[in-house]
Amino acid sequence: MAPAGFQNVVIAGGGIGGLAAALACARQGVPVQLLERAAQLSEVGAGIQIGPNVTRILQAWGLGDALAQVAAFPKRLQARDARTGQVLGSLRLGARAQALYGAPYATIHRADLQAMLHTAVQAVGVDVRLGQTVQGWRETAEGLAVTTAQEVAAGAAQPRGEGAATVPPLMADALIGADGVWSAVRHQLLGDVPARFTGHLAYRALVTQADLPVHLRSDEVTVWMGPRLHVVHYPVRGGQWLNLIAIVHGDKPAQAEAWDSAGHTQSLMQAMGAVGADLHERLVAVPAWRQWALHDRAPMAGPHEMAQGRVALLGDAAHPMRPYLAQGAGMAIEDAQVLAQCLSAETGSMAERLQAYANQRWARNAQVQARAIRNGRIFHATGPVAWGRNLSMRLMGERVMDVPWLYGGGPLSTD
Repeated sequence: MAPAGFQNVVIAGGGIGGLAAALACARQGVPVQLLERAAQLSEVGAGIQIGPNVTRILQAWGLGDALAQVAAFPKRLQARDARTGQVLGSLRLGARAQALYGAPYATIHRADLQAMLHTAVQAVGVDVRLGQTVQGWRETAEGLAVTTAQEVAAGAAQPRGEGAATVPPLMADALIGADGVWSAVRHQLLGDVPARFTGHLAYRALVTQADLPVHLRSDEVTVWMGPRLHVVHYPVRGGQWLNLIAIVHGDKPAQAEAWDSAGHTQSLMQAMGAVGADLHERLVAVPAWRQWALHDRAPMAGPHEMAQGRVALLGDAAHPMRPYLAQGAGMAIEDAQVLAQCLSAETGSMAERLQAYANQRWARNAQVQARAIRNGRIFHATGPVAWGRNLSMRLMGERVMDVPWLYGGGPLSTD
């Protein structure tokens, strides 16, 4: 049953965060409508890691079996020196994560996660409208009148004059901006500056493990750390594919998301410099890389950055973060769970419910943002800091590599 007085909650954006929010809300009886600007839902090829704090939520949504069919479940995370190849430390995942945190650690292709969420959203009957770009909203006596680019274009094409037809606006009780790092909803709500370029470039690739020499195949998460760089690789799609991410320092390119096999391989290897033979062999075995310029925002300063009135932000629209804690998608899924809980509360106005959502989420998101920035400095350290990092990992291993407050926390906490 829908909460009293609710007619429609509009979610802008059909990525992982938007689909997760739509599913979580629909499961709680909140009527939602999802608008996605793309003509079809698709996700570029890249993998993501989802810790127990996230898989625990997916299982609660009834997606445990679906996750098991498409994800990989590494048994270990190991850190290695990018120059020497030496193993610095390791963290057991697998059964240890299940025992400590009540859920597994998984690695998954983004497209598989998005497809899984989309299937679940369709199964619960969410109204998904593709080819609809949310531009903003205006307050009316009846609620929020959500403006789309398509509505504006249709209105401009209508004949003018007496008796001319008008395009009715899309009315909503609330608007949730899940429209990514360049969010139009955020721009109207907060009016702040665009997300900042971090000075880091990510090169991403996917290769089938069968196409790699046996000694380059892997069923683990491996992080290679070096001066001003690091590389991560792990299995996806049930272990059949290997996902690789190399992050280096560099200037923002003019075109940051174009496939360019030879050019990107050359620029990556130049930026990596003199890495060890083990890592070098893995990098040159990749036939094609895709390059991203990484953007983020400073850690959140308060709940006003997540909700004001009947408009709220979720995922990258609220808190784009660096990938050095592997929690970008995870925080969006946590947001979705809390949003649904707050919207389905038995009392409170829409503004009060969204304020409760922001109050519960902003500090954890800020903590993850700050820790991701800190991790990047540690991963890319040089000199004495790198020496101290390596020594700490050798001596303390799991005690410095595990993140109990993260994996055990969140909306379905095991703490």
